[in-house]
Amino acid sequence: MKRNSFFSFGVKNTRKARLLIGAIFITLLILNLTVQAQTDSLRPGIDPVDTVQIQDSTEKSAAVEMQIADTSKTQAAIPEPAKTKPAISRQTAKSRITKPAAITESTEIEIKGYPVMGIRGDTLFLVYSKVGVVSPQERAVNITRRIEKLYDEDFLKIDSILIIPEEKNYNIVYSDKIIMSVSQTEAAFYEKSAEQLARDIKQKIQDSLTDAKKGKRWLILLLRIGLVLLVVAIARLVIWLIDKGHVRLLNFVKQNKNKWCKNLSYKDYTFVTAKQEYQILLSLVKALRWVVYALLLYIMLPIIFSIFPFSRTWANALFQLIWSPFKAVLIAVWEYLPSLIRILVIIFVMKYFIRFVKYIFAEIQAGKLKIAGFHTDWAMPTYSIVKFLLMAFTLVMIFPLLPGSDSGIFRGVSVFIGILFSLGSSSAISNMVAGLVITYMRPFKIGDRIKIGEISGDVIEKTLLVTRVKTIKNEIITIPNASVLSFNTTNYSSEAVDEGLIVHTTVTIGYDVPWKDVHKALIEAAQRTDLILRKPKPFVLQTSLDDFYVSYQINAYTKEANKQAVTYSNLHQNIQDVCNEMGIEIMSPHYRANRDGNTTAIPTKYLPKKYRAGGFKVEIKKDDES
Repeated sequence: MKRNSFFSFGVKNTRKARLLIGAIFITLLILNLTVQAQTDSLRPGIDPVDTVQIQDSTEKSAAVEMQIADTSKTQAAIPEPAKTKPAISRQTAKSRITKPAAITESTEIEIKGYPVMGIRGDTLFLVYSKVGVVSPQERAVNITRRIEKLYDEDFLKIDSILIIPEEKNYNIVYSDKIIMSVSQTEAAFYEKSAEQLARDIKQKIQDSLTDAKKGKRWLILLLRIGLVLLVVAIARLVIWLIDKGHVRLLNFVKQNKNKWCKNLSYKDYTFVTAKQEYQILLSLVKALRWVVYALLLYIMLPIIFSIFPFSRTWANALFQLIWSPFKAVLIAVWEYLPSLIRILVIIFVMKYFIRFVKYIFAEIQAGKLKIAGFHTDWAMPTYSIVKFLLMAFTLVMIFPLLPGSDSGIFRGVSVFIGILFSLGSSSAISNMVAGLVITYMRPFKIGDRIKIGEISGDVIEKTLLVTRVKTIKNEIITIPNASVLSFNTTNYSSEAVDEGLIVHTTVTIGYDVPWKDVHKALIEAAQRTDLILRKPKPFVLQTSLDDFYVSYQINAYTKEANKQAVTYSNLHQNIQDVCNEMGIEIMSPHYRANRDGNTTAIPTKYLPKKYRAGGFKVEIKKDDES
C-alpha cells in the first residue's frame, strides 16, 4: 500500500475517490458558509462610507449613502419592514418618547422608525430622519452593516468607538470610519439633545459588540485556523493529483514518441530532429505543470486571505501586484496599435516601391532600358545605393512612431551609439566611400586580370569595402578599397577581347648577328606560340643599341589576358628553339680585364709574412703523330 508524505489513502481507488469527493464537498460547504458570514468586503453591496474620513462633513456622508441607495445590490439587500421587523410607527413609539412640539398630529401618523439591528438580531435603536435623499430605511440598513463589520474585526478595540462633534451633528466613529451621524433632527424624535442621543447610541453599540464577542473570540479564531488548514490540505491534495497527472502525461508522451516525433526537414536540410521535438514536448509538459501550480496558488491565496478580516484586502493587493504589470502592458499595446498600423503601412508601401526601383535597374542592367551616359554595370551598384537611401528614409519615418522614441534615455543611447559608430568606423567609412568611387570609375570588373601595386591576379569579388584578387598561385588577396584607390591599377582584360592584349619580351643579341635574321626568328617564334593571334601579325621593336649588344622586343597579340603566364612561358621556349635552328646565339658579349687569379684578394696585413702567390700552371697537350 502506497502512502503520501502528507495524506494517507486507502488501498482501493474507489475509496480514495469517495474520500476525495467528500472532502471537497465539505470544504466547499464550509467555505460557502464562511463567505456568506463575511460582511461588506466579501459580498456585494460594499458600503463605501467605511472609507470616509473623520474630517469629512455630514454632507459627504449623506452623498455616500445616496450612492448606496442608487445601486441595485443595496436595494435588493434592503429588508422590508414586513420581512424583518415591523417598523415602529410614531404612535407605537409613544410609550418610549414624547411627541416633539414641532411635529403635528398628521406628521406623527406618517413618520416611521426603522430598526438598527444588533449582532444577535435585537433592535438597538430606531432611525427616523433621512439625510439628503437617503431614506431612514436605507440608513438603518447601512448602519447595521457597519456594526456587523466592526464585529468581524479580530482586533477590535471597543473603547476606540468615539463621538466626534462636527458643527450641529455628532459623528460616531471607529478609527477613520464613520458608523453614523446624529443630527438635531434625529435627536428631536427622542426629545434629547444630539450629544446625549449620540452617547446613548454609542453605548448601545458597544454593549452589543461586547456581548456578542464574549466567549466566542477564541472559538472563531480556531475555526478560521481550521479553515486555513483545510484549504492548505486540499491544496496539497490537488498538488499530489497534479504530480500524478504529470507523471502519467510524461509516460503517455514517451509511449507515443516514435509516432508523434518525426524529423522536420526540407530537402536535405533538417530544421528540427525527432529528438529535439521530443525535448520540446517534455518542456511543454513541464511548463504546463507550473502553469497549473500558479493557477492553484492564484485561487488558494484569496481564499486563505478571505478567512481573516484583517487580511481580506491582501488578496486584492496581491492580485493587483501581479495583474498591474500585465494590465499596463496590455493597455500600452492597445494604445500603440494606431502607431503600429502606421508603421506596417509605411513598411508595406516602401517594400513594393523598392521592388519597383529594383525592376527599373534590372531593366537597365539587361540593356532593355538605356539612359545616355549611364553604363549597364552601374545598375546594380546604383540600386544598392538607392535601396539604402530608401531604407534610411523609411527608418526616419518610423523612428518617431517607435515606443519610447521621445524619451531622453532613448535619445541619449542613440547619440551614444552614433558617436561610437563614428569614432570606430572611420577606416570603414573611407573604404565605403572609396568603394563608391571605384564603382563609378569602372577601373575593373569581376573576372578581369589586374595589377594593383605589386599584386597581380584575377578579380573574384568587389564589395563596398574590399576587393579580392586571386593570383596565379591560387592566393586570395584582400585589398581595402582605400588602398585600391591610392595605387595605380593596371587592367589587362579591358581591351583584350576587342583589340587584343600585347604580350612582349626582350632579347639581347650581339652586333655580329644581322638584325633581319633576328626579326625573322622572333616573329617565327611568336607565331609558333599557342594563344598568340596570327592577325594582327607579331612585330619586333629594337628598343636600344647598347655598347655590346642590341635589345630586340617581340610583341604579339592575345585575347587570353588571364593566361599570360602560360603564354610567356611558351613564347620563351619557342624563341630558344627558333634561334637554335637558325644558328643565332642568345648571348651578350662583354669585354673584361682578368686579374691574376693566383693572388688572393685577402688584404696583405692578414696574410702570413712568408706568403707567396702561386704561379700559373700551363699544360700543353699535343696530338700523337700517326
